[in-house]
Amino acid sequence: MNQGKIFAVGIGPGGADLLTPRAHEVLMRAEVVVGYRPYLDLLGNLIDGKDIISTGMRGEVERCQSAITKALQGRVVAVVSSGDAGIYGMAGLLLELEEKEDDPLEVEVVPGVTAANAAAAALGAPLMNDFAVLSLSDWLTPLEEIKHRVKVVAAADLVCVLYNPQSHSRRELLPEVINEFARVRGESTVAGTVRNAGREGEKCWLGTLTELPVADVDMVTVVLIGNSRSFIINNRMVTRRGYQVTDI
Repeated sequence: MNQGKIFAVGIGPGGADLLTPRAHEVLMRAEVVVGYRPYLDLLGNLIDGKDIISTGMRGEVERCQSAITKALQGRVVAVVSSGDAGIYGMAGLLLELEEKEDDPLEVEVVPGVTAANAAAAALGAPLMNDFAVLSLSDWLTPLEEIKHRVKVVAAADLVCVLYNPQSHSRRELLPEVINEFARVRGESTVAGTVRNAGREGEKCWLGTLTELPVADVDMVTVVLIGNSRSFIINNRMVTRRGYQVTDI
């Protein structure tokens, strides 16, 4: 039997307007679509008539193994991730598991618009210079390792994008992170939040670190913390790239 193929597909924030043409093409070609149910729901009728494999939270290994099984049977399989498949997505896990197969499969990673891009665009242009992206979820990364990375990024004066900043059960870390950035960079450091970036119901907030509405932040919120070159210009968050222009 001929082997199939697996695509690790980044579907962007979820709207059709931010789904790349390549991702659309792959999803149309796929016979089997695998993913976390809420992400599959974002695709609507684009995946109608296809074999669907879904699991709940923390079912990533199961999903990838199912995808590999289907591909070994000769099927064309798309494993979807929100945002970009290679940024906190499924691409890495697929490649790790695929390596264990005696007869390796072909895996193609299809990039997508990640939350950092969508949130940055909603706020203005905060990522114009060097920046870091950190996830505050301690499910796969030890808490102490996250705290160490926060300290390093804060000290490096990098604009910082926070993924998975706060959940119903995990409420202590985000205030600690904000306090660390405020201690190092100052309380007036520009910050912003975007809830449902690039999706229906998108909501933005812009202000300073000490004003940041921590209670409103959840798992579908992206937090952006500026650096010494970040400013609010006409109600937009901008980090100066370094061009020689007249001071604003």
